[in-house]
Amino acid sequence: MTTTLRPSGPLHQTPDGARSRGYDVCVNSRRVGVVQLGTLPGRGPGATGVIRSLRIDEPDRRRGRGTVAALAAEEVLRGWGCDQVTVSVPAEAVAARRLAAALGYTDRSRTMVKEPADPPPAPPADLDVRPMTEAEYRQWESGATRTYARSWAARGVPEEQALARAEASHRAHLPDGLATEGAAFHVAVRDGAVAGHLWTGRTELPTGERAAYVYDIKVAEDQRGRGYGRVLMLFAERIALEAGERRIGLHVFDDNTAAVRLYESLGYRTTCVHSFKPLL
Repeated sequence: MTTTLRPSGPLHQTPDGARSRGYDVCVNSRRVGVVQLGTLPGRGPGATGVIRSLRIDEPDRRRGRGTVAALAAEEVLRGWGCDQVTVSVPAEAVAARRLAAALGYTDRSRTMVKEPADPPPAPPADLDVRPMTEAEYRQWESGATRTYARSWAARGVPEEQALARAEASHRAHLPDGLATEGAAFHVAVRDGAVAGHLWTGRTELPTGERAAYVYDIKVAEDQRGRGYGRVLMLFAERIALEAGERRIGLHVFDDNTAAVRLYESLGYRTTCVHSFKPLL
């Protein structure tokens, strides 16, 4: 029997170069599942493909259909000019994670979520956490996009694609800058100097649920080791609870061991694993 992908709809392309298209997984022309493919923003060689979803219908599972469909999806993405592909798998989907590992995918980052119950303690007396000013926002914004792009480039994403991804994220999440509805920017100040910053808001998690979200947190290098990262994370919980949210999430790279440990110590758990694979 031959397993193939058959387009189920038109190819969509956005002005920033991102593509998306749905496919039926077929065995001898019989539909047995679906695949959703896309690319991240950016044009030219070095694009990053995304297998957004892959589902095989129950009667046809455990027959290798998913493996063949994933390999066929990679071929489609190669034809789109992609040189790597990413997948996001729920942490509890053990079989899907095993399949991704068997196909050569490497874990790169994760989504973590927490359900805060009680209001967290207030910041310590020596640290004032207040809203960011317009001047402070402009200073943060001037380097934030490139900093985010460099974080992806350092983990194997081509520089042009990494910058396109960062710029698209900035446009999507901060269309009105500091005045963007739902976005909140705060700075932690110690002895008159900014010791760190925090950007929170709301987003849709990979599970489809809406939740409060920590988009960016950073403690100044000369202020690290004082527990201010924990203070800012607890302040993020306070913001979420005051906004009526009962769930807060974040994204963290796996190689940022200190951050992962901090979030785990605060009660965050991994809900989705994001992996990648070079398309040779």
